[in-house]
Amino acid sequence: MIEKIKRVPLRNVWKHEAHNFTTWLENNIDVVSDVIDIELNNAEREISAGKFNVDLVAESSGGDIVIIENQLEKSNHDHLGKVITYLTVLEAKIAIWIVSDPRPEHIRAISWLNESSSASFYLLKIEAIQIGESNPAPLLTLIVGPTEEAREIGEKKKEISERNVLRKHFWTGLLAVSKSKTKMHSNISPSPYNWIGTSVGINGLSLVYVVRKHESGLELYIDKGKDSEEENTNIFNELHDNMSKIEEVFENSLEWEELETKRACRISFKVKGGYRDKEEAWVETHNELVDLMIAFNNALKPFLKKLKL
Repeated sequence: MIEKIKRVPLRNVWKHEAHNFTTWLENNIDVVSDVIDIELNNAEREISAGKFNVDLVAESSGGDIVIIENQLEKSNHDHLGKVITYLTVLEAKIAIWIVSDPRPEHIRAISWLNESSSASFYLLKIEAIQIGESNPAPLLTLIVGPTEEAREIGEKKKEISERNVLRKHFWTGLLAVSKSKTKMHSNISPSPYNWIGTSVGINGLSLVYVVRKHESGLELYIDKGKDSEEENTNIFNELHDNMSKIEEVFENSLEWEELETKRACRISFKVKGGYRDKEEAWVETHNELVDLMIAFNNALKPFLKKLKL
């Protein structure tokens, strides 16, 4: 005969969270080990963490401190705060939060912590089950835990954040140099993106600075909006017809790009030096870029005025 599994109210099994459930878990820490696939040893109750006591502190087989916070009810912000506090105070490497009902926002929070922290966070759901008239048994389910994918996402987010900070700092310095030499980009602010630009006074045509890790550049970007491919190409071709005259004034050869995979076109020039170079090298790059942009604008200006728009 096959029996059905029945859920049993947790408080029928462990009347008191601290006195009953935590005590039981201290003596049966292997049930947690089985779920998270990490061997846990030397579990102790009510370890002091500043003015508070951690439900359980254990040790992994690798010697890392593990904190365990129990909650025989829905997850809440108070216990999430305790998990983070206990982990940092005890300098633990692993945090395990056991709840009866994990809220969606706390599942997301634990996932975010695994992406953003060097520690490992586990959220487990505790239930009590019974088969037929058997004694109740615990059922622990892993809701969320650390994964290699989460670590990779976290590293990528850190990289993007650092990159954005560096680029904004790079543009701050460049715009300061630019304002000392020209009014061309005086109306724009630093940005975390890899480009900043201003209109040449013709809709859809912009003079743009571009920066990469170890390279920078400037360009005239031609994009008059949706369904403008033909108009963009016509403008590009008009300027291209005067390529030799423009490059003679600019005193450098330019890259003339129709950008066949995009509706836009551009005319560009690149130099060495980017946002990943040492900051003391930025000053030289900033001055070079601004001087080139002034020369670029002067070379283009007469022919921009003659465009057949």
